Amino acid sequence: MVNSSVWVKAAALFAVIFGILTVISGGRVLVSDAAQQAAGDYVGFVLWFNILAGFFYVIAGSSLWAGHSWSVKLALAIAAATLLVLFLFAIHVLTGGAYELRTLVALILRVVVWAGIYLIARRNVELAY
Repeated sequence: MVNSSVWVKAAALFAVIFGILTVISGGRVLVSDAAQQAAGDYVGFVLWFNILAGFFYVIAGSSLWAGHSWSVKLALAIAAATLLVLFLFAIHVLTGGAYELRTLVALILRVVVWAGIYLIARRNVELAY
């Protein structure tokens, strides 16, 4: 059995790297015509959410690494906010908005990743209520 602190550190490191890559990739789409063309029919509110969320990924990962109990709540908040954006994205799609299938896949992946990080954190970080 792997020590639970290994899972927490792995989740924390993944969150930080995922956050940095999210901010970089989203930022490129904002400032580069070539990146905008490559992104295709990106959805503005999803792009802005992802960039902002990327900063919170780094904060959540760093706080999880440090063992702060509030990192559990932050991971849950990120998962819930991403699920809300997925719901709003679904409305956008169902009302005829342009989109890329990879946006749907990425949002689902983000919800699953953050739900997983939350579960790891909840199970292994002592909560101070």
